[in-house]
This record gives sequence, C-alpha cells and structure tokens, in this order.
Amino acid sequence: MAPRAKSPRLVLLFSGKRKSGKDFVTDELRSRLGTDVCAVLRLSGPLKEQYAQEHGLDFQRLLDASSYKEAFRQDMIRWGEEKRKADPGFFCRKIVEGVRQPVWLVSDARRVSDIHWFQSSFGDVTQLVRVVASEESRRQRGWVFTAGVDDAESECGLDHYGAFDWVIENHGKDQKLEQQLGKLLDFIHSKLQPSVCEDRAEGS
Repeated sequence: MAPRAKSPRLVLLFSGKRKSGKDFVTDELRSRLGTDVCAVLRLSGPLKEQYAQEHGLDFQRLLDASSYKEAFRQDMIRWGEEKRKADPGFFCRKIVEGVRQPVWLVSDARRVSDIHWFQSSFGDVTQLVRVVASEESRRQRGWVFTAGVDDAESECGLDHYGAFDWVIENHGKDQKLEQQLGKLLDFIHSKLQPSVCEDRAEGS
C-alpha cells in the first residue's frame, strides 16, 4: 500500500486552456518555493501511465509535448472519461499518494468533479487558480485548434465555473506575470507561517 499523504497546508488547483502556461506557472512557483515545501501534482500523470500500460505504449513519450502524445490525445481523453464516470476520484487519489510537502500545486484540474474531490477531501485549504492567455499568445506557443480536443470537456469543463480564487493572466508580458506571481507567493507564504510555530513546538 502506498504511504498516506500528509495533510497539506494549501492546495492550489490550476486550470486553463492548452498552451495557457499552466505548467510554466506551477513550475515557476515550485522553483521559488523549493521542492521541500512545494509539490507539483499532475492529474494527467496517472492517466497517461495507466493508459500506456493498458495500450502497450511508451509512458515517458506520452509525458512530453511531442507528436507521439498528440497522436493518442483524443483516445486518451475518451478513455479517461470512461474511468472518471466509473470513479470520479480515481486520478485524484493516485496523485496525492505519499505526498509530504505542505503546498500542493495541481497543475491540470479540468473538471468540476476534480474540484469537488479536492474540496471534499481537504476543505478550506483548497484554492482555485485560473490561468488565462489570449488566443494569439497561445498560438505563438504552438496551439492550433483541434476538433475533439479543444471543444471537449477536458478543455471546456471549467470555462464557465466562475468561482476562481485567483486569475493569472499569462499573455507573454513578463512584468505583469511577475506581479501576479508575487501576490500569489505572498499568499502562499502567509499560509505557511503557522507551520513554523508548530514545527518548533514539535521539536521542543
């Protein structure tokens, strides 16, 4: 049995369109917070691993931004939907197994069911972050509209959710992005403060 996850201080669920920069933002936050404090969790990880096992594919190649992954994207979406219908928390449970860091950044929340699972499991420490980018910015990063992908629930499931705690605009303007990341980092640090006192108490 996998080790049980330690209760997090903060869970940030990131969502956004393809090429909006979700991975860039979460990786940037982790690099500033440190890997001992912050873990980036990707719901697509266990999905791709399980899909690769069941279909005899190269799991590592499904993780990168390659044409190999794109060739299987639509079928992975279909397969993932079937798994979620049978068990909405299937992939959520897998990514939190054994995580010990106090801050969790879930880089690819895509559905209301993802949000509900984390909120019901971790309550008020869960916050929602929407990463947005203009279509022009996304095209510059290689985005091309693909029917069956960009109009599927995996891309559109949270378009009208509306109740986001944070909205990060990532249009390629570094200074504005830096200001937004600074505010989010200040918030994260504020949530970590009580743990310092508690750690000292535990060590006394």
